[in-house]
Amino acid sequence: MQEPTFLILTALAAEPTHGYGVIRAVEQLSQGEVVLRPGTLYGALDRLTEQGLVEIDHEEAVDGRLRRYYRLTASGAAALTAQVQRLRRNADAAAVRLRLAFGGAL
Repeated sequence: MQEPTFLILTALAAEPTHGYGVIRAVEQLSQGEVVLRPGTLYGALDRLTEQGLVEIDHEEAVDGRLRRYYRLTASGAAALTAQVQRLRRNADAAAVRLRLAFGGAL
């Protein structure tokens, strides 16, 4: 799973969120290292919707514009959980090797 996808799913894990909210959450989660452009985000959301990982929760009109909210599906939560476990295993393995090679604790 690519980092932007991981961060989008993470942003949607807590509650349904509209596109701009996802962009802000991804930026906060990545501490400013990942900044999604709207076109990139909506392309990713379309792909994730097709894959069944996210779905449209609801839409509302705000200042005459339609704001669409997305939410994580059960399949999306399972995929995110699996990715978290994989990343945790990899980080643990790296920490062990670093300790063996350079000593000290991480």
